[in-house]
Amino acid sequence: MADNDSRAGLVYFTPELLDWTTRLHAPHDAALQQAFDAPGKHGMPAIQLAPSEAKLTELLLRMAGARKVVEVGTLAGYSALRLARALPPDGEVHTIEFDARHAEVARSVIEQAGESKRITVHVGRGVDVLPTLEAKGPFCGVFIDADKESYDLYGRWAARHLRQGGLLIGDNAFLFNQLLEDSPRAAAMRRFHEEATQHFDTVCIPTPDGLLLGVRR
Repeated sequence: MADNDSRAGLVYFTPELLDWTTRLHAPHDAALQQAFDAPGKHGMPAIQLAPSEAKLTELLLRMAGARKVVEVGTLAGYSALRLARALPPDGEVHTIEFDARHAEVARSVIEQAGESKRITVHVGRGVDVLPTLEAKGPFCGVFIDADKESYDLYGRWAARHLRQGGLLIGDNAFLFNQLLEDSPRAAAMRRFHEEATQHFDTVCIPTPDGLLLGVRR
């Protein structure tokens, strides 16, 4: 159930409650913990998905029967590991990272987790790398957590290269509470939302910064 306050945006969780439910429902094994901790150890921004959001992404892809997934925004490889765990043994994750140093850290994390055969890290701008992956499609899922000003471009690519029933998942869909501002970045994110509704059955899940979910029609 919900009430008028929660429907209007009030949340009832606290840091303590989130910690308890995360430890219960989205625990880390050694490989996931190493990936989650890697940004702090290597001087990278710790901007990866929260554990519960990462587990949600994994479960959604598993329910969709995903086999081939593209990720835009690798960072240190934490979310890529979660994506890979949703797939069968012969599944493929193609993850794209702009920063070569971050990509190097991610490759090391992925190798130590034993997932190098299923996860390929590509280095470059998303708009440049995505066209090189098209021959490997159609894909079962596209997860976006990268430069926010390009979300509309990534969403259009996903609409063209996802199979029917494939999933589009976009993190930071609320744009840090800036979604409705008058700025080029906010306008791009709004286009991502609006254009997704044209090709996908969509919902924006009210995680702390919003998670757009679309199922390709």
